Amino acid sequence: MIELSRQLAHDDECVLYRARSEEDGSEVLVLTPAVQYPAPDVLKRLEHEYSLREELDREWAVRPLALNRRRGQVMLVLEDPSSAAASLDRFLRPACISEGGSEAGGQPMELGRFLRLAVNLAAGLGKLHRRGLIHKDIKPTHILVDLETNKVWFTGFGISSRLARERQAAESPEVIAGTLAYMAPEQTGRMNRSIDSRSDLYSLGVTFYQMLTGTLPFTASDPMEWVHCHVARQPLPPAERRTEVPGVISAVVVKLLAKTAEQRYQTAAGLEADLQRALAEWESRGRIDAFPLGARDLPDQLLIPECLYGREREIASLHAAFDRVVAGGGPELVLVTGQAGVGKSVVVHELHRAMPPARGLLASGKFDQYKRDIPYASLAQALLNLIRPLLAKSEAELASWRAALTAALGLNSALMVTLLPDLEHVIGPQPPVPALPPRDAQRRFQLVFRRLLGVFARPEHPLALFLDDLQWLDAATLDLLEDLLTSDLADQSSSDPAEQKLRRTLQPDLRHLLLIGAYRDDEVMPTHPLIRRMAAI
Repeated sequence: MIELSRQLAHDDECVLYRARSEEDGSEVLVLTPAVQYPAPDVLKRLEHEYSLREELDREWAVRPLALNRRRGQVMLVLEDPSSAAASLDRFLRPACISEGGSEAGGQPMELGRFLRLAVNLAAGLGKLHRRGLIHKDIKPTHILVDLETNKVWFTGFGISSRLARERQAAESPEVIAGTLAYMAPEQTGRMNRSIDSRSDLYSLGVTFYQMLTGTLPFTASDPMEWVHCHVARQPLPPAERRTEVPGVISAVVVKLLAKTAEQRYQTAAGLEADLQRALAEWESRGRIDAFPLGARDLPDQLLIPECLYGREREIASLHAAFDRVVAGGGPELVLVTGQAGVGKSVVVHELHRAMPPARGLLASGKFDQYKRDIPYASLAQALLNLIRPLLAKSEAELASWRAALTAALGLNSALMVTLLPDLEHVIGPQPPVPALPPRDAQRRFQLVFRRLLGVFARPEHPLALFLDDLQWLDAATLDLLEDLLTSDLADQSSSDPAEQKLRRTLQPDLRHLLLIGAYRDDEVMPTHPLIRRMAAI
């Protein structure tokens, strides 16, 4: 039995308590879900943190002891590293925020104390990385400090990774694991770059910024704005927010907050060396003179830069096409060709960098050579990337999407629910549609699909739809793509204004849709249906 005594830290998902074991009277820490009925992902993160118990060292981490389930409540029992330890979050309030919120001003930390804690944080992070772990959610709530000894311990390993590198899919910000206010740009899925140990250095940089200035480097009112801040906005240097911050310490933090990992510190050891030098100067002379940063920042492993070389023209063409769609000049088609493995999809995903300011949407699907007999499979895969994030939105936001989808699909909603079963969770069960002759049924399906796309391809959030491996596309999808790209032209072919108006009412324009297709040109002969149809389009 465990008796909870005092709350140490909390965020939107979990609460950390100091507690006493009734068996032997020892003090422990307990991490529990913040709500009575937590989401399955929250429980999985507690289980994942417990699974790391053999890899975490009590010198720099709060080690799990047990995972208990009692009366429907899940509790992760942790070692208490020090009776004087408290959450760093406690010393920075009210600057700390919950995900998606806005910050208030907090109390900046005295420079000497900051440097002593920062040196130990960098040292602890280096040891964590040498164990082959990436934390992925460093923030003040996940750091315990003992101000008497300046010792620090990391906790909150619920989404930590054992992989040296991994990719984050470009999902809705509401469903990305981690805390948006402290998240590295590549963790948002909008940078076309992998997550590695340098992502933790960015999050530590945000924490340092907050310790030095009492505020976060960015403020935002919604999840997508947080993404835009990390991907596109430059923070004001700490020395410009607080004149007491020495220029070289401000430069250290700015280096940590570089948008691309190659421009940050490459190792926590390199960061620790610079902080040690700064601390020594501060304690001996009471000032810190400028010095070259990163002199001892030597990577301990080969990290091949994930920069694109020689693709500036292609990327510029994609951005220009998306800009035209943002301005309402679509629908537009862009084809990307090349042999297998040459980097077609990597070039296309560079489009993510153009998305946040325009609130654009990018959905992607991939054709499979073994599923060519399943019509619309790749389109369904792409649209699920648009539908599923809606389920993570608040009820107020979901209601507006539900109303737009219901109005657009009308009595034919069941056609799209059959294609996209997750759509039923948004708009509810739908009555069956009447049977029609095959050709009329196809036209009806194309019209309803077009109306579905019209909900997502709007001025406030233009849509880029990327379909990869077109060399394996099915005939039904090819017909649908031709309809999407040519129906507007067909509408204009009639000389009767009344007929044109009726068609525009039934078939909403898709001026804010960019279709991007990629295929292997060495596998597509001139007689391939794709080539013949594209020539006609």
